[in-house]
Amino acid sequence: MVLIIGLISAGILLSVSLTGRDRDLERESDRLYSLINYAREQGELQTREYGILFQEDGYEFLVYDALLNTWRDPTEDDAFQARKLPDGLGVQLVVETRPVVLRRPADAHDKTPQVMIYSDGDLTSFAVTLQRDGGVRSVTVTEDDKGALVEQPMVVAAAR
Repeated sequence: MVLIIGLISAGILLSVSLTGRDRDLERESDRLYSLINYAREQGELQTREYGILFQEDGYEFLVYDALLNTWRDPTEDDAFQARKLPDGLGVQLVVETRPVVLRRPADAHDKTPQVMIYSDGDLTSFAVTLQRDGGVRSVTVTEDDKGALVEQPMVVAAAR
């Protein structure tokens, strides 16, 4: 048991260096930023509506199927596979200036995204924050006032 705790602690120390960098957080925020931009491009090219369904520990992209009048997994593109964040990272979401509760019931079957990516490239107004447990470090991905996607620099909370 002590060995397992030691290994987990070592893993966290390696991913969070003494310089304040958090490789897992940087990698995941970069990935999310890139995937949202990619979904915008694909939506415009294919004239399709995409959406992002966020959960406390990850997210998944969905595509709107007009024939079935439902949201489904975009199985034709592996880039949009469901993503689970590494241990110790979490998600906070604000849509249209309102915080969103990301906890879904275990028996929930509907997949309605909180953030829409329209076929003309427009997005639902949102801010998603990926953060290290306890909010020690965080990165927010949002839109600026011109509609461009922005990945804000990492925020490091002051020590208490």
